[in-house]
Amino acid sequence: MKQILTIFFLLIVFNAGAQSNNWQSLFDGKTLNGWKQMTGSASYTVKNGMIVGTTTAKSPNSFLACEQRFTGDFVLELEAMMTDTSTNSGVQFKSNFDAAANNGKGLIYGYQYEFDPSARKWSGGIYEEGRRSWLYPVSNNPKGQLFLAPNVFHKVRIECIGNTVKTWLDDQPVSYLVDSLTANQGIIALQVHGIGRPEHAGINIFWKNIRIQTKNIKPLAFPKGIYVTNLVANSLSGYEKESGWKLLFDGKRTNGWVGAYKQTFPDQGWAVKNGLLSVLPSNGDESANGGDIVTKQQYAAFDLSFDFKLSKGANSGFKYFVTLKENNSGSAIGLEYQLLDDNLHPDAKLGRDGNRTLGSLYDLIKAKKAERYFNQPGNWNTGRVVVYPDNHVEHYLNGVKVLAYDRGSQAFRDLVELSKYKVWPGFGEAQKGHILIQDHGNGVSFRSIKIRELR
Repeated sequence: MKQILTIFFLLIVFNAGAQSNNWQSLFDGKTLNGWKQMTGSASYTVKNGMIVGTTTAKSPNSFLACEQRFTGDFVLELEAMMTDTSTNSGVQFKSNFDAAANNGKGLIYGYQYEFDPSARKWSGGIYEEGRRSWLYPVSNNPKGQLFLAPNVFHKVRIECIGNTVKTWLDDQPVSYLVDSLTANQGIIALQVHGIGRPEHAGINIFWKNIRIQTKNIKPLAFPKGIYVTNLVANSLSGYEKESGWKLLFDGKRTNGWVGAYKQTFPDQGWAVKNGLLSVLPSNGDESANGGDIVTKQQYAAFDLSFDFKLSKGANSGFKYFVTLKENNSGSAIGLEYQLLDDNLHPDAKLGRDGNRTLGSLYDLIKAKKAERYFNQPGNWNTGRVVVYPDNHVEHYLNGVKVLAYDRGSQAFRDLVELSKYKVWPGFGEAQKGHILIQDHGNGVSFRSIKIRELR
């Protein structure tokens, strides 16, 4: 009798614990009950308590979707393993299905947690299948770039609360997204990626221990300072504020900016409207209309991020370490993140070896084209410049690092000697300087300009 009572007590404790943590298993370990294949012809089977997806030739991306839909906030956890590095995979969440797309074959679109076993290490990044492409390349967070080793199970965590998505890989924080288009309800699905080569057929992806929590969610904290992709224009999340980010433009006012070599903001050539700060088109000349604008404050080491939208054929730039000491007759002098329509503006073919193209350190270092993800003029893109306290500098375009250099190094000085800047002693080596947005006579709009000082 005593043994029976003990077992009964343990069952009560176990059931209470299972209810208190509010986890719901989405896979019974034996069958695909509750799951449905929605696109593609890859095979999905169950083996030894795991869902096994297998690549097949001549198939688009395949998705095995959970039939249950989840509304509102949730945390999704699972374990996943890939056996080969020649393909990728992922988990869809808060996604949707368009049955009429692809000539009636259907299309899954929405967020995807990326499994990327390649050398770039973007596993845990957030990709939007069928719509906006990469939302959080993991190059945004170098500490989160973990190798997805083959033939090893990796722990996945996806946290969706309000308009915020956070991801982890093997308990390491990876991605942080604040989105303006977050769906309240959507599909959870397991992807088997389409393959381009017949010899890649038969690659297996494994999933197990798939569970979801929808009640009494306790968000896990991210360490301060991880870059946030914030797609809500001109806003900062609480996490960004705690990490030290500040808006340089709030969508309404130009406080904190003045004209270069001036005491006030230009009274022409610039406009603030509908949440955008825009340089107005004139005749394409350098600083001949409203002129450049600069921050009142100067910065030494910082993380600077800005959204920009080029008009066709446009030329502009974001400059940093601008001292305003040179009294140049055109644009003020400084290190420049080049903003350019490479296809239509002639400056792309000038300079040396493409060092005046989009994302480049103007006239000094070419941005790596092979790594660029660019939305054509008329669409929004995000530029980013990180200057570390040790003078290491990085340029990013839409989350992808396109160049890096060490300010003040001999290699840097050698490049200056080959550039138009050689006439200014100590170019680019000031201890601190202003941030500048260039007026080059072409229409360019900006929003979500934010900065975090680094120490």
